[in-house]
Amino acid sequence: MKTYLIAISGFMVLFSTDDIWAQPTDVSVRDAVKTDSVINNKGLKSPVIYEATDSIVLTGNGVAHLYGDGKVNYEKTELTAEIISVDMDSSIVHARGVRDSLGVMQGTPVLKDGETPYESEAIRYHIETQKAFVYNVVNQQGEGYVTGKEAKKGPDDEIFMENARYTTCDHHDHPHFYLQLTKAKVKPKEKAVSGPAYLVVEDVALPLAVPFFFFPFTTSYSSGVIMPRYMDDSARGFGLNEGGYYFAISDLMDLKVTGDVFTKGSWAIRLLSNYNKRYKFAGTLQADYQLTKTGDKNMPDYAVSKDFRIVWSHRQDPKAHPHRNFSASVNFSTSSYERTNINNLYDPGSMTQNTKTSSISYQRALFDNRLDISGTFNIAQSMKDSLLSITLPDLNISLSLFYPFKRKSPVGDEKWYERISLKYTGRLTNSIDTKDNLLFKSGIRQWKTAMEHTIPLSATFPLFTYINVTPELNYHEAWYTRKIMKEYDRSTKQLERTDTVFGFNRVYDYRMSVSLDTKVYGIYKPLFMKKKEMQIRHVITPAVTVGGSPGFSQFYENYIDVYGKKQYYSPFEGQPYGVPSHDGQGMVNFELSNNLEMKYKTKNDSMKIISLVDQLGMRLSYDLAAKKKPWSNLDMDVRLKLSKSYTFNLNARFATYAYAFDEDGKVIDSDRTEWSYGRFGRFQGYSSAFNYTFNNETWKKWFGKEEEKEEENAEESEDTPDRPKKVVKAEVGKDGYQVFKIPWSIYINYSYSIYEDKSKPIDIHRMRYPFSWMHNLNVTGNFKIANKWSFTFSSGYDFQSKEITQTSCTVSRDLHCFSMSAGFAPFGKWKYYSFRIGCNASVLQDLKWDKRSQTSHTVQWY
Repeated sequence: MKTYLIAISGFMVLFSTDDIWAQPTDVSVRDAVKTDSVINNKGLKSPVIYEATDSIVLTGNGVAHLYGDGKVNYEKTELTAEIISVDMDSSIVHARGVRDSLGVMQGTPVLKDGETPYESEAIRYHIETQKAFVYNVVNQQGEGYVTGKEAKKGPDDEIFMENARYTTCDHHDHPHFYLQLTKAKVKPKEKAVSGPAYLVVEDVALPLAVPFFFFPFTTSYSSGVIMPRYMDDSARGFGLNEGGYYFAISDLMDLKVTGDVFTKGSWAIRLLSNYNKRYKFAGTLQADYQLTKTGDKNMPDYAVSKDFRIVWSHRQDPKAHPHRNFSASVNFSTSSYERTNINNLYDPGSMTQNTKTSSISYQRALFDNRLDISGTFNIAQSMKDSLLSITLPDLNISLSLFYPFKRKSPVGDEKWYERISLKYTGRLTNSIDTKDNLLFKSGIRQWKTAMEHTIPLSATFPLFTYINVTPELNYHEAWYTRKIMKEYDRSTKQLERTDTVFGFNRVYDYRMSVSLDTKVYGIYKPLFMKKKEMQIRHVITPAVTVGGSPGFSQFYENYIDVYGKKQYYSPFEGQPYGVPSHDGQGMVNFELSNNLEMKYKTKNDSMKIISLVDQLGMRLSYDLAAKKKPWSNLDMDVRLKLSKSYTFNLNARFATYAYAFDEDGKVIDSDRTEWSYGRFGRFQGYSSAFNYTFNNETWKKWFGKEEEKEEENAEESEDTPDRPKKVVKAEVGKDGYQVFKIPWSIYINYSYSIYEDKSKPIDIHRMRYPFSWMHNLNVTGNFKIANKWSFTFSSGYDFQSKEITQTSCTVSRDLHCFSMSAGFAPFGKWKYYSFRIGCNASVLQDLKWDKRSQTSHTVQWY
């Protein structure tokens, strides 16, 4: 049965679903537990609905008292509190919380007018006028809080305060910092306006004040001003950096315009736009232009540099189109941009970048993905010598593999000719190699235009069940638009370029080959390990390929050298797709691959496989058509899986032909092999790299037992009245001291290579050059010294120059609502130091102090 309470012109009517009776209004109704009541006073437009979980007490003077999670609703307004008193005659509601046995305030009033909640210690609210007087109000606006001891709420949701505070610290009852507002007016979700305001940090008022304070609040996408930062640069002078305006163009794209200006004449402008269309595409476009003036006019150190940069990243959503794709990754700039951009002077990675690559590509699949067409625009840029390699366009046409003789309705066994497959690949390129300052001055004839056609015809047949035989016929044709004519200069004994002939030139060749491959398995059971049921499996994969092509002397020119010998050169040398062989080729390729694994039974009767040698390969070839030095060098590679997380790779080369002296006393590769001297091929060197990450878990696995999971540190939760700090007992080690635990990780990259150092004299007796090492070490790491302290660093060592590479270190501290960091570079080409302390909230990102050293290559340390 549910009970209802309604006030109607002098009488209280209390009724239930079972019976109804009437009483005079001066009779008190007690013990009405969780009763829904409706007051329909004369001046109110809508009914007032209230409830409580403990009790509702009505007094004779027309006042209702709600105890225990009281709630009053009127239209869109809702008031909740532990204790609420409703005066039915004046339409005034009083609400407050209560303190528990520990003195902690519980059930504090929350007034929600529309969508805006107001938390406070006590509230006096007029239902009809919707005005309120609020004590110790807390109103959240975006990332910040507006608090005040006494405030008045108007009917339009505006709040009028005296001695109010604005802070982004979530400890709004006792914030670490706040802006003290003398008088303020707050319009929720719109703005905050106040008179004089000053900054208070840790209850200390700082001499930082403003005559007025205006702060817009918005949850919508809007434009706004980007405040610049002040800079003092030794080369550019005083200036403002990264100031501008943000344009909220639409929901699909935006635009940020920023710039720099300095007293010595340097300036820069930057445009940055982001765009995103759901299920279609997304990307970022950035364009920068800067004019840098360093030094003083009419002085030797005066220099002017004009630089620009374009960065474009575009990606298409996979759902946009199944057979069409467009993407872009462009990062192009003038060679001196990274060195003159003031924002890069504290980023060693940007300043030491040597190469940049850019590409724009479009791909389209046709005829049920049988024909694929793709076009790419590529730029390779060397920052060291300003060299550009541009390909515009790089067009590829590919016809997927198909079987032209395959029967549509096969009957019986497959015929041998049905295994024949055919494929076509075409490529068109237009490229140029030039300097960046000569790019727009280059004519059309300086571009190299070429087209390539490749048609492979192949099939695979089994031979003697275990051997696969693959014959292949490959036709290749190239079209060139130029050829370089040369003449032999007897004085210099070299070919000199004389003329460039433009026109259509067709160059073609064809090649035939037959490949044979198989697999040989061997199982070895060690006699001394029979009880453990151990087996070692050796897999050998040999392959032999015999191929050849005729000579194409029609694509060569001949000349007589100073020794009276007839020599050849091709006018098409240096073209993108090469030139056929003059004398033809007949090649035999030998390839051998080995894999060694061990399998044994564990204690729980499960089989475990361990890779002993994951790959050991050798490759060698013999040119049947070569008149001299037909053997190639021997290439070897080794791959070992040393652990689950690390694989060792080694590539080495052994030269086949021995060194000898020519007529001029120079060391050359002779026609005599190393094998003829009874020696293995001459070792020319190898290269490899080692990468590993050390951290707490690595240290435990190496030097200690698995420790139990760490308990939560008490510093992570602040002490609050409603949630006392959790006390954690310090862990003590075997030595009686507290266990020292610091989360840390160190990443080590070590690359090395051994090579023949031909800059040193050769050993005449052994005919060997001495070997030299080339190795580099790079280390990055981070340490969390405490819950709120961290340290990161990046460094390395160059063993050739015997010096420490560019080193940077950063120490940071989390100050709850603020963050502090200090960075410095003590070693390397660029030395600097910096210090920054600022507010974490994005709305107060300009509330900071940023100090940097002079942007020069040397810093005076004191």
